[in-house]
Amino acid sequence: MELLLNRYRNLTVLLAVILAQLVLLAYQVKSNQEVRLIRVWAVTAVTPLARAIETGRSATSHFFSDYFVLLDVREENKRMKTEIGRIQMENQSLRTELSTADRARSLAIFQKQSPSRTVAAHIIGNTTDPGAKAVLIDRGSNSGIERGMAVITPDGIVGKVSSVYPISSFVLLITDPSFAAGVISQNNRVPGTLKGQGNSTVTVDFVQNEEKVEQGEWFYTSGNDRIFPKGLPAGEATVVRSGKTHKEIYVTPSGFQNGLPEEVLIIIEGVHAPIPSAPNANQPVYMLTPPSDSGAPTTPAPTTLSTDADRLVDRYRKIGEAQKHVYGERGNGAPNYNAGLEDAGERKPPDPVPQSPSQ
Repeated sequence: MELLLNRYRNLTVLLAVILAQLVLLAYQVKSNQEVRLIRVWAVTAVTPLARAIETGRSATSHFFSDYFVLLDVREENKRMKTEIGRIQMENQSLRTELSTADRARSLAIFQKQSPSRTVAAHIIGNTTDPGAKAVLIDRGSNSGIERGMAVITPDGIVGKVSSVYPISSFVLLITDPSFAAGVISQNNRVPGTLKGQGNSTVTVDFVQNEEKVEQGEWFYTSGNDRIFPKGLPAGEATVVRSGKTHKEIYVTPSGFQNGLPEEVLIIIEGVHAPIPSAPNANQPVYMLTPPSDSGAPTTPAPTTLSTDADRLVDRYRKIGEAQKHVYGERGNGAPNYNAGLEDAGERKPPDPVPQSPSQ
């Protein structure tokens, strides 16, 4: 390199001087826009670099801005989900409280209307025996509960107290296979024994095939078992068919129509009540009169139907009566049907004669 510079030293100096002159001329010479050439060259050379730097800065700024915005949106979503979950839990709690209040009100109304003396209790647990159908309630001997007392709801019977502790008791449900209670049908007063099957239905046993029990008929407690007072609803017969020696009757318990109840009533002092009468299948139905036509006066409908032939026969009969003709008599001839009713004697009333204004 030094050899090249030493050899062309004069040429290099000349090129440097010419370049310096051009720079000075560019600095002094102005363009049409009164801008020096050196400034134009400098701006032209720097603009691509500045554009690249600004694009990178803007992209970086937008990236971090969007990132932090997304972080805020994510946190807001978390807060909203948490708030929605809290509101849903509050709504569920309020619905549960409202349902509990409605059931408690229903139990209170039923207690006032029932002739038997009862004690309200809550179901707080189930038995651990998989083959048994029993529940634990929060009433015991301290509340006057004794073994064998009936447990009911306003909808029907639920079971009986099987064991008693100071502050709790076990209730054997009517769906347990070992449960039995005396019942009687509503329509035909057919007695039977209600027995559990271990599922959602129960059966009524010891009903002879000759006895009349209809599907959809209700069964009520008969009071013969000395546990349930007479007149409490037990359930509706859903299947009734003849068996080998006794009828096969399957009943849906009315006390479990909405599932296992949460509140029950224990009968402390039972009072028998009559079996309610079956509703009348042919009850009268009230019906309005048909609407009239656009303000026209309504006329009573004829009691008998009348056709054109009937009206023609009636017209001929009146013509014969007006002409003193006796139908069925020989030699009497036939009446003059062409004369009409007016010529036969039924004259229309004369039209009124118009009066002059002077009269």
